Amino acid sequence: MSVQVKIPTPLRKLTGGADIVEVTAGTVGEALDALEGMHPGIKTKICDDSGNVRRFINVYANQEDIRFQDKLGTALNDGDEIAIIPAIAGGA
Repeated sequence: MSVQVKIPTPLRKLTGGADIVEVTAGTVGEALDALEGMHPGIKTKICDDSGNVRRFINVYANQEDIRFQDKLGTALNDGDEIAIIPAIAGGA
């Protein structure tokens, strides 16, 4: 199934500047693996050494946080969208 992965600005240097990358995958985990296959090094920015999504990265499948679904096992359908959102912190 073809899904679109929205790439945040800080990671676009790893995708040659692309803001959206289309991959074939049935789950969010498969989508991240496919993304890594196309753009080596990007998955280490999203996932930790255990393969889990880093705490400061939010991943959404069709605008739903995967942490409240099946995490990396969240099922995808043709035409679905994944958004990778780095957490924002700071302020005074």
